[in-house]
Amino acid sequence: MRLPPAIVGSTEEVLRDILRFTGPADSTLSRYFREHPRLGGRERGVIAEAVYNMLRQRTVFVQLAESGSGPQMRRLALLSLAEFAGVDAIAGLSEQETEWLTRVMAFDRNSFPLATRANFPEWMLQRFIAQYGEDEAMQLIDALNRPASLDLRVNTLKATVEEAEAALNFAGITFERTPFAPLGLRLPKKPALQNMSMFKDGLIEVQDEGSQLLAQMLGAKRGEMVVDFCAGAGGKTLALGALMRNTGRLYAFDISDKRLAKLKPRMARSGLSNVHPVLIAHENDAKVKRLAGKIDRVLVDAPCSGLGTLRRNPDVKWRMVATDIDELNVKQLSILAGAARLVKPGGRLVYATCSLLAEENEAIVEQFLATHADYVLVPAGEVLAEQKIEALEMGDYLKLLPHQHHTDGFFAAVLERKKQAEVIIEK
Repeated sequence: MRLPPAIVGSTEEVLRDILRFTGPADSTLSRYFREHPRLGGRERGVIAEAVYNMLRQRTVFVQLAESGSGPQMRRLALLSLAEFAGVDAIAGLSEQETEWLTRVMAFDRNSFPLATRANFPEWMLQRFIAQYGEDEAMQLIDALNRPASLDLRVNTLKATVEEAEAALNFAGITFERTPFAPLGLRLPKKPALQNMSMFKDGLIEVQDEGSQLLAQMLGAKRGEMVVDFCAGAGGKTLALGALMRNTGRLYAFDISDKRLAKLKPRMARSGLSNVHPVLIAHENDAKVKRLAGKIDRVLVDAPCSGLGTLRRNPDVKWRMVATDIDELNVKQLSILAGAARLVKPGGRLVYATCSLLAEENEAIVEQFLATHADYVLVPAGEVLAEQKIEALEMGDYLKLLPHQHHTDGFFAAVLERKKQAEVIIEK
């Protein structure tokens, strides 16, 4: 693959914007591509790959760029492009640039200091080391600094797993079944799914295996009243609706009308009619209070640091500061307490995040249980057994780690509200 000279200029231009970290990288990229419609699909793919390479390996690339000459942003663009395409693939290089790139790309990066080769902000690196120990922290970080595979969930309202597999085989797409989620298929490459009839017709949805498992942990059943409390664009909402076989009533709560708007076409494609999107102002909205004590199951996929998704969103680590975690903790505890009021006696509440930090996970659950005597923790291992997911061994909590489970990083705790009789007996 030979990269035309214009690719370098475009990569340099978009990197300059993205490295200001004023917004999500994917949004900045999308805007750039809209503003430059002459870029073809191949060019856009190369530029996006270079941008994500830069975000994953920023500290290493900045270190390597110091040895070159010329504008720094051009050096960074060249390093990002050479990382996946090779030096020889980049057209329009000067003799000096070719020599410099060839030399620095051959450096042994294991010789760099730990903080450099981790490609993590120092405060974040130290938190990972404190929680996991240096060896495991570096294994985890290495996994987070690699691109994720593409996971699909089969929509059982429209197809069996076998039918979806047959459609992928017919399209010549390589895949394998996910090891834990029963409806998951994993693609090592990323085809243009949006152009495929099986996607347009709603037979499959893009959803990480870890996210699929969170929906399974709730154990939603036919005919129940269920709430997805922080629904977002609705990936887990759709999975829950399918588990409920399109029966009962499934509320999708969110504070963003833009996110809920993205859910509506996905609902139409999926064939679900039991989903009710609800825009709320906050966790104590009157719309929430009206359902207090009436809901069988509530999923709280709480706003969090998102550090478990760095394989897909590597810019997150550079846009965060340490104090963001403290602010999130206040919000997480408040949302969990607000959602807990919805659950009927005997019902279940799942608190989940895509964070890898204990202060956003176990610490929040422990604080909640200390002030809510009517709730008990149900061990995640028991819930997985109920859902017949025997291959995944867990203790009290579900903890999915990219370097161990090859999913995004996820945490989940299953909380059950005691029946009235149990509360009375305790008193």
